[in-house]
Amino acid sequence: MTIQRQIVFWTVALVVAVALLLVLRTVLLPFVAGFALAYLLDPLADRLQRVGIGRLGASLVILILFVLIFIVLLVVVVPLGAQQVGAFVQRLPSYVARLQQLAVEQGGPLVEKLGGAGALSEMQTSVGNLLSQGIAWAGAFLQSLWSGGQALLSIMSLLVVTPVVAFYMLVDWDRMVTTIDSWMPVRQRDTIRSIARDIDTAIAGFVRGQAMVCIILGTFYAVGLSLIGLNFGAMIGMTSGILSFIPYVGSLTGLILSMGVAIVQFWPDWTWILATLGVFVFGQFVEGNILSPKLVGDSVGLHPVWLMFALLAFGALFGFVGLLLAVPLAAAIGVIARFALGQYLASPLYRGTEPVILMPGPEADKKRIEYDA
Repeated sequence: MTIQRQIVFWTVALVVAVALLLVLRTVLLPFVAGFALAYLLDPLADRLQRVGIGRLGASLVILILFVLIFIVLLVVVVPLGAQQVGAFVQRLPSYVARLQQLAVEQGGPLVEKLGGAGALSEMQTSVGNLLSQGIAWAGAFLQSLWSGGQALLSIMSLLVVTPVVAFYMLVDWDRMVTTIDSWMPVRQRDTIRSIARDIDTAIAGFVRGQAMVCIILGTFYAVGLSLIGLNFGAMIGMTSGILSFIPYVGSLTGLILSMGVAIVQFWPDWTWILATLGVFVFGQFVEGNILSPKLVGDSVGLHPVWLMFALLAFGALFGFVGLLLAVPLAAAIGVIARFALGQYLASPLYRGTEPVILMPGPEADKKRIEYDA
């Protein structure tokens, strides 16, 4: 009966939490952003405390520096990025048309030879329909994000509410953790603490480590493509770096965009087209063999497919608030699911209550020893 009551309690708590998120999603953005910012900056505050600065002073120094950096980015980087994105979107139809023209010129005879006289026109129609459907889907997804967070997407909320929330959270972080820990059920406290540590390791390892990977990759791609002379190289490189928060997605998106632009811009000079490809091949090599193992590690446990699903699902349901919550919730669900699976594999429900009858032999003796243990 105790287990049933616990299941009912936590199920009701989950339903209430989801309902509150749905109802309050238009006003939660600066508070969730402030909480996330405090979580990310808490290790830095702890380091400043160890060198003799009080918690209040450390929080003030960190938040002032962060706000100054954010203002500089908002004043300098955002206008340039918006200008580049607008110009790229304006020229995108011409790039697509040129790529289709090159495909017809270079591959048209082969397609007609293999598929008949009408194969080429059918291929053009299919490609056009695919592109239009993809653009429509991306537009609908972005529109859902905008409508979910539009009410508080303002300079005032980002520059005032979020830093204030982050400051108070950062000052009281250790006290809040201690208080919440004291609320845990006494009999299950050790288990809950173990799960919470695993969740914290997964979130911290991925968010902080992957953020550094994104910054390094975005800078490398932007500088490399700009040195090649690729149109919109800086914008494509930084976009690829930001999207690298989802493993493989950022590099693949940047590769497709940059190669499309490079073919249109440099054709038929294969030197610079291959140089564009080389930038992403080298970037992927560095990411897979140096950056991700060192900064993210193998103990995070967030599969790229699960992460993509979480970002799309929570983003569609809760807007920008969902995007902020997607990674920690995905990490928490993953840790809890692995814990539940481990409990199931160690339970009589999986192992059975009766000994398993095995044929005689060395392997059977080994299995019996494992079963008895």
